[in-house]
Amino acid sequence: MGQVKIFENTKVAFSLKSDSELERAYFLFKMISSQPLVKIGAALTTFALKLKLPVERLIRLTVFDHFCGGINEEDCLDVVEEMYTKGVSSVLDYSVEGKEEEEQFDEATLKLLKIVGFSDEKKALPIVVFKPTGLGRFYLYQKKGEGKSFSEDEKKEWRRIESRFDAICKLASERDVEILIDGEESWMQDAADELVGKMMSTYNRERPIVYNTLQTYRWDRLEYLKELHKRAKKEGFKPGFKIVRGAYMEKERERAHELDYESPICKDKFTTDVNFNDCLKYILDNLNDISIFIGTHNEESTYLGMQIMEDLNIDKDDNRVWFGQLYGMSDHISFNMAALGYNVAKYVPFGPVKDVMPYLIRRAGENTSVAGQTSRELSLLKKERKRRKAN
Repeated sequence: MGQVKIFENTKVAFSLKSDSELERAYFLFKMISSQPLVKIGAALTTFALKLKLPVERLIRLTVFDHFCGGINEEDCLDVVEEMYTKGVSSVLDYSVEGKEEEEQFDEATLKLLKIVGFSDEKKALPIVVFKPTGLGRFYLYQKKGEGKSFSEDEKKEWRRIESRFDAICKLASERDVEILIDGEESWMQDAADELVGKMMSTYNRERPIVYNTLQTYRWDRLEYLKELHKRAKKEGFKPGFKIVRGAYMEKERERAHELDYESPICKDKFTTDVNFNDCLKYILDNLNDISIFIGTHNEESTYLGMQIMEDLNIDKDDNRVWFGQLYGMSDHISFNMAALGYNVAKYVPFGPVKDVMPYLIRRAGENTSVAGQTSRELSLLKKERKRRKAN
């Protein structure tokens, strides 16, 4: 298709990395390639932070600075601006997880409103992201999704979650900033889907502003996509979707086994890949109705997206199609695609070191469990080190 082997260009992929940053990346992926090492490192880091041992500086100099933009949004600006010189946009991701208090949810909402305003002023920041549980208790989403009755206090709490969602989506709509709402565990996702659908119906009248996430390791997501598309045509709004493979597979399977219900997860990786690609094709075939953010580190799916765009005469810079990868990973995809003129954005996590650690630990775990991901990163880093030494 003309673009074959574009991801092999390591000069473009690592053009922003100094020699020392390249060495750090090589060292980190070498460490991540060992599953026992990741488990021990994660446990020790969590333990050290709980005891308030002075390890933050070490974490910042290694894993944090490689996978995160900084501790606050201003801190991320150098990274954001630098990537934008190569045509790669950024999605600021306030990666603080597992909060339970109303005060913390209000604080996260104010932070997200600030980021939307911040993004409006920066061309390099066209998109903002948040997790549903960043704005309300997991338990409440689960209870609502299971159709259980709320107490009077819980009803008020749920209304506050709705108003937080609404405040962020309303401002995003006014400022023309797109909002990606992350997917989470299946047993809370029905309530989140319902709420995101409500936001789409309100704010996606002219074009998609609010995007839901399809975790395509769930076998029911293509059906959900088609149903929402049908509803959107009937009600007159335009859905947006971020498609990913998914982040909670082991947790999902364990829970299904323990509670003895059918696992929502596809039986194997091949089926997940087919499901991802089917969702990708469906959306690109219906681009007049639906916009897409293709969140993947998988080269084959990326090539497939590029091929379909070519076949359907969709412009590379059509704003209805974005490709995205995580900061610190798959630079060979992000920077080579941006060099060809595609819309590409990096998810740039930020937040206080101790609060972002659960995210970083999950990232490291995912890298060890995704076959070939870490070895691919290592082989490309090795290739670039060799290229630089030869020059």
